Amino acid sequence: MLNLAQIKDYAHRAGFDLCGVTPSLNLTTEGEFLKQWIDHGFSSTLGYMERNIDKRADITRLVEGAKSVIVCGVAYKNEFSNGYSDDCRQKIASYALNRDYHKSIKQMLKQLLNNLKELDKSVSGRVFTDSAPVFEKRYAVEAGLGWIGRQSLLVTPQFGTFVLLGVAIINQECDSYDSPLQGVGCGNCHRCIDACPNNAIIDRHIDTRLCISRATIEQTDDNSLPLHGWIFGCDACQSCCPYNHCAPMATNPHFTPLFNPLDIDWQKIDEAEFSLRFAPTPLSRSSLRRIRENVE
Repeated sequence: MLNLAQIKDYAHRAGFDLCGVTPSLNLTTEGEFLKQWIDHGFSSTLGYMERNIDKRADITRLVEGAKSVIVCGVAYKNEFSNGYSDDCRQKIASYALNRDYHKSIKQMLKQLLNNLKELDKSVSGRVFTDSAPVFEKRYAVEAGLGWIGRQSLLVTPQFGTFVLLGVAIINQECDSYDSPLQGVGCGNCHRCIDACPNNAIIDRHIDTRLCISRATIEQTDDNSLPLHGWIFGCDACQSCCPYNHCAPMATNPHFTPLFNPLDIDWQKIDEAEFSLRFAPTPLSRSSLRRIRENVE
């Protein structure tokens, strides 16, 4: 049986700002909610959300013998997270200015898991960050990291919504587990709903047909959605959140911006320069042609 304090110590050594641990719960309610969300057409072009719902609801279908879920978060707020000027025509979501978080967080999770295996050779498990059908945000709530805000993101008291999550699912129980937070939440605040330029936010879930982030990143045949100056992702529902206003800047060096989005002339760089400069970042999911179209 693993020690909760030891797990959190290893998580912080790996570079995480937050860590909580919860049993591998059955999330049937979340699975039913996801089905209803899909049935309403809110998933639009996000076909992957329609797959493996059974594994999302029952994590033991994904990781056999799963007993505990270690949920880790790393803060990524930077100088662009607070928003751009209204007339800016090349806004980029602040997470996308950094190295690709999938790679950074997975490396950190592997370090955590390896340390646990050295501590107890019977430990086994798998690590994920946006790479598998896992209800990461719900497990983060159960592990006491925060709550689901009206914009459907995890809100943490310390770092607001500018937090990226990863999970390590392991075959061992802990001597104790974290509990959901009490006495905090969004209250009567609706700023994120009001700030969404396309009215894509329906209390605690998103109509991705209207979501700028989906429209600028995912494959789509519809180019008619107003982008309001965003060319990759969107932070509109985050930069307005009161919890983000007082959140500290990121300290993990993996989450330091690699470029200034206001300094790039997208019409002048070529494919070779795009590949060289932006391959380490989430912008590599897109293409120079796609970004130019979004700018236009």
